[in-house]
Amino acid sequence: MLSTLSLMLVTTALSVVMLLVLSSLASSKVVGIREWGQANALAVISLLLFASRGVLPDLLSLELANAMLLATIALMYVGFRRHLGLAVPVRALVLGGLAAFCALVVFHDVHESLSLRITSVSAYHASVCFAIYRCVPKVAEGRLRYPFTFTRITAFALGCGHAFRGSFYAVDAWAPITSIDPATINIAFVAIGTLAMPALTLGAVMMSNARVLSETAYAAEHDHLTGAPSRRAFFEAAERELARAQRHGSGLGLLLIDADHFKRINDTYGHGVGDQVLRDLVQRTQEVIRKIDYCARLGGEEFGVLLPEATRETALAVAERLRSALDRSTQAEGAAYTVSIGLAMLEEGKISPT
Repeated sequence: MLSTLSLMLVTTALSVVMLLVLSSLASSKVVGIREWGQANALAVISLLLFASRGVLPDLLSLELANAMLLATIALMYVGFRRHLGLAVPVRALVLGGLAAFCALVVFHDVHESLSLRITSVSAYHASVCFAIYRCVPKVAEGRLRYPFTFTRITAFALGCGHAFRGSFYAVDAWAPITSIDPATINIAFVAIGTLAMPALTLGAVMMSNARVLSETAYAAEHDHLTGAPSRRAFFEAAERELARAQRHGSGLGLLLIDADHFKRINDTYGHGVGDQVLRDLVQRTQEVIRKIDYCARLGGEEFGVLLPEATRETALAVAERLRSALDRSTQAEGAAYTVSIGLAMLEEGKISPT
């Protein structure tokens, strides 16, 4: 039969597993891992202290255990804020945690009330869970959608659970509730409190893993120097656009851009200036082309621009705007450069060079 002790021990084991999983992600340098790991380490210790109630003195098994549990949810929140690049409201977290802990001490050592102790602690946990829900943004698509949605739903559900738990015991302190089996309701509420850490950590691990995969995919598909899509990504996009153009009978243009005398720029000014020329070329190209167009670095000083749904007139207009924007032969700062542009069009299933 399930008991609060067995539930705590199972949750402790889950927190240990989550701590090991977080440790495996430490080398990824994902922001927030350290705080989530610290939270789970504290959770393991606090749950073991709770499980030792009656063996260890109340100072350890009640007050210290609750203080550590308050710190765990705060650290989880800090981890999520840092992971998302948000400022951490340290003052609000500390003051809220101190208020909850002081209430715990008062209702244990000054005016004994189990219901009010639980109410004060639950209020803090509910507030932090709702804060996690609010700080994790909605993601509409991509690899991050499911992990972020899972974390938001989990944090919101836990916030509601803690709020209900606190409200229940607040009412019980005012007018004791006798119609509900205390053993059953106690196990349910203990589950809300103890399972919060593994559930939130699971969301954190999923978010971290998705972030690592996204960054790895981005690095594989983009040129590290200019930030433009790589040659491989360009050919994948070209295959998709070519198939779509042939399927719908729409036009497709291709611009090939080459920086003139680029070796001379490197030999005269150095590779650092040459790199800046390439970055400048990509930046100006992306400012000129349409939103549906696709610019990528094919290699060296060569770049390609796909022009989906473009007529010959549209493609020529884009090429002319690019030639004008990339004519840096008279610029006062940095290396002067110009470009050569070639144009090819897909017309009625045939490639037509211009």
